[in-house]
Amino acid sequence: MNINDSISDAIPEFPDLDDHEIPEVLPLMAVRDVVVFNYMIIPLFVGRPSSIAAVNEALTKDKMLMLGTQKDATIDEPGPDDVYEVGMVCMIMRTLKLPDGRLKVLVQAMNKARIARFEQTEPFFIVKTELLHDEEVGEISVETEALMRTVRDQTEKILSLKGIMSSDLMVILNNIEEPGRLADLVVSNLHLKTAESQSVLELCHPVERLRKVSDFLNKELEVSAVQAKIQSEAKEEMGKTQREYYLREQLQALKKELGEIDDRALELEDLRNKLTKTKMPPEAKKEALKQLKRLEIMHPDASEATTVRNYLDWILDIPWRKSSRDRIDIKEAKKVLDADHYGLNEVKERILEYLAVRKLNKSTKGPILCFVGPPGVGKTSLGKSIARAMGRKFHRMSLGGMRDEAEIRGHRRTYIGSMPGRIIQGLKTVGANNPVFMMDEIDKVGSDYRGDPSSALLEVLDPEQNFEFTDHYLNMPFDLSKVMFITTANMTDTIPGPLLDRMEIIRLSGYMLEEKLEIAKRYLLPRQIEQNGIDAKAIQIDEKTIQRIISHYTREAGLRNLERELGKVCRKVARRIAEGGRKTYKISERTLDKYLGPPKHIPETEQEKIDQPGLATGLAWTEVGGEILYIEVAILKGKGKLTLTGQLGDVMKESAQAALSFCRSRSKVLKVDESYFENIDIHIHVPAGAIPKDGPSAGITMATSLYSALSGQKVRQDVAMTGEITLRGRIMPIGGLKEKALAALRAGITTIIIPAENKKDLVEIPEKLRKKLTFIPVKNMDQVFPHVF
Repeated sequence: MNINDSISDAIPEFPDLDDHEIPEVLPLMAVRDVVVFNYMIIPLFVGRPSSIAAVNEALTKDKMLMLGTQKDATIDEPGPDDVYEVGMVCMIMRTLKLPDGRLKVLVQAMNKARIARFEQTEPFFIVKTELLHDEEVGEISVETEALMRTVRDQTEKILSLKGIMSSDLMVILNNIEEPGRLADLVVSNLHLKTAESQSVLELCHPVERLRKVSDFLNKELEVSAVQAKIQSEAKEEMGKTQREYYLREQLQALKKELGEIDDRALELEDLRNKLTKTKMPPEAKKEALKQLKRLEIMHPDASEATTVRNYLDWILDIPWRKSSRDRIDIKEAKKVLDADHYGLNEVKERILEYLAVRKLNKSTKGPILCFVGPPGVGKTSLGKSIARAMGRKFHRMSLGGMRDEAEIRGHRRTYIGSMPGRIIQGLKTVGANNPVFMMDEIDKVGSDYRGDPSSALLEVLDPEQNFEFTDHYLNMPFDLSKVMFITTANMTDTIPGPLLDRMEIIRLSGYMLEEKLEIAKRYLLPRQIEQNGIDAKAIQIDEKTIQRIISHYTREAGLRNLERELGKVCRKVARRIAEGGRKTYKISERTLDKYLGPPKHIPETEQEKIDQPGLATGLAWTEVGGEILYIEVAILKGKGKLTLTGQLGDVMKESAQAALSFCRSRSKVLKVDESYFENIDIHIHVPAGAIPKDGPSAGITMATSLYSALSGQKVRQDVAMTGEITLRGRIMPIGGLKEKALAALRAGITTIIIPAENKKDLVEIPEKLRKKLTFIPVKNMDQVFPHVF
C-alpha cells in the first residue's frame, strides 16, 4: 500500500459512525499481514470460505464484523489461538464479487475491541467482544505537543527520502490535534512487522502510543536515510565505473594500434626491478614478490589493488639493510656533548662508555636508556646531542596519552588506510636502521579497549627480542637491535614494572644556581637574543642580574621558566629598539623590575622568619623536582581530636597518625599526664592548602613539629629534614635525595637531616653541592631532637 495514497484515502470526510451501536457478539474475520487501526478505510480481498461466510453473516445483520490479525500469516485455516486477542470492529461500506469467486470488501474501522471468548468456531468465528477505549488525555501538555511535532517532522523526512512528499499530505498531518489519532494514522503506513504494529494497537494510552510510534519512526528514518544513500552512491558509482571502463578500453585499443607501451605494465616492471635491487631479508623479498604477482592479475581499480600497492611501497621504503656510519671518535664525541650541554656528567660518561664498547665490539646491541627527571632539565635535547656525537640520525616520538597498541605494532592489512606502527614509520622517515630513537613521556602511556601500548613496548625495548620485531602491517620480522632507544620520563612510579626492568635508569635531578647561571650565559641568553632579532651588543646583563632572575622570578629544577624570563627581557628590548630607542640597553638588578615586573618568588633567606613552636621544615620529591614542605601544628583545648588539612593523601595521613602515636608514647619525656591527650585537639596543616600532597617521607617532619608544639621548644629554621617514621621512632629510608638537596639549597637551607640508610646515596650528589650542605644521618627520632631544638 503506497504511504501517500493510503494517508490521503484515510482522512477524507468520515461517515458518521458514532450513531451505530456496536453489538457485543460479532462475526470475526482473520486477516493476514495487516493490522487495522481506528478511522482506517481499507480494501480487503476475501477468499477463504470461513472469511466469506463471516462477511455474509455481517451483511445479513448490521454490516459489522471484527477484524483480528493472524499471528502467523502462513496458516490457511487459523484457529482461536492463531489470532491476536486485540483487533478492530469495522463497518462494511461496500462489497464487490469478483469473477474468481472472491469478494472485494471496503471496510472502515470503528472501535478497538478485545476478544472475550469464542462463541462459535465453525463454519466461521463468532466472538463475544469487549470494547476498548483510549484513556482521556485532557489538555495537551508541552511535552505532548513536542512529541507530536517530532512525529510530524519524522514522517515528513521519511516521505521526502522516499520521494513521495506532497504539501496536501502535510496539511492533513498538521490538522490532526489528537495524539492517539496521529499515532494510528502514521503507524498504519509505516510498513512495520505485524508484531510491532500489533504492539502499538494494544496500547490504550494515546501519548504512550505516540511515543512508541516515534521510536519506530526513528528506526525507519535511519533505514530510509541509509537506503537513499546506498541507492545514490550505487547509481553514481555505476555510471562513473561504466564511463571509466569504456574510456579505458578505448585508450587501450588506441595504444595497441599505435604500438605504445602500456603504462601499467611499465610500472609493474619498475616495481619488480626495485624489489630485486633492494637489500632485504629473503623472507621479506619472497613475500614482496608474492604480493607483486597478486597485483599483476588484479584490476587496477579494485580497492585491494591500492592496499597491495601501498604495502609494496612500504617494503621498498623501509631501510632493511641501510645504516648510517657511527663516529667512533671518543674525544670528538666528548667535545660535542660538552659543547651542547653543561654538566650532566653521569649521562655523558654512559654515552662515552657505550661508544668505547662499540669501538671494540661492533656487534654489540644498543642500550635502552631512560632519562628520568623534572621538566626542562634537557632530557630531549640530550638525545639530539647523543645522535650528533655518534653521527647517527635522530627521531623523536611522543608516547604521552597513547592508548592504542596499533600505534606501536601497526594496523593489520585488512582495510584501506591501514599502515605500520610509528616505530616502522620513524625508521622510514630517517632512512636508516640504526638511528637514535627517542620515546618521550614513557611514564604517561595509557591503555583502553584498543590494547595496552606499554605491553607492546616490552618487545621493542628488549635487546633479546627486538632483533625480530614483527609489525602487524608488514607481517614479517624487522631487526631493531641496531637502534639506540632512549626514553624519557618525569617519574618512574607510573611505568609498569616489566617495562622499567628493561631500561637503564639515568636520573637528571636538576641544576644548582651556579649551573643555571652558566647555562643561561652560554646557551639560553644567546639563543633568545638571536630569536628576537637583536644584536648581541644591544643588551648587557651581568651575572648578578641573571642570578636575581633565577632566584626571584623562577623556582624550578629545570630551565624553561628561566628561558621564558630571559626571552621576555629580550622582547622588551627589541620593541624599544624597533620604536627608535637607543641601540644599547644595560639590564641591572635595579632596573630588572621594569622588564619583568615585581619578583614572583621571595627566597626564604629574605622572608620574615616565624619563630614559634610547632613549625618544622620538610623536603618533598615531586615529578617537577624537589620542593620545600612546611608543616604547622596547633594545640587546642578539646577532646582528643586530630585534624589534618592541606589536601593530604592517604600516606601522609598515616604518617601523621604514626607521629602522634610516637609522641603519645613519649608522655613521660614530654612531662605530661597520659590523660593530657584526651583533653586537647591537635590540628596539623601543610601549606599550601590548594595543592594535593602525598608521599612517605614527611613522617620525621610531622613528628618533629608535633613534638615541638607539645614541648614548647622552637625548631631551627635553617634545618630541613626528610624520612619516614615508625611507631617506635625508627627513621626509614627515602628516595630522591639529590632533588631534595637542590630544593633545600634553593631555599637557603644549609643543614639536612636524612635517614642513616640514605648515607650511601650521598656519593650521587655532586661535590659542589655537598660542600654547601651539611647532611646529618639519623637512625631514630632521639637522634633528631638534639639537632633541631
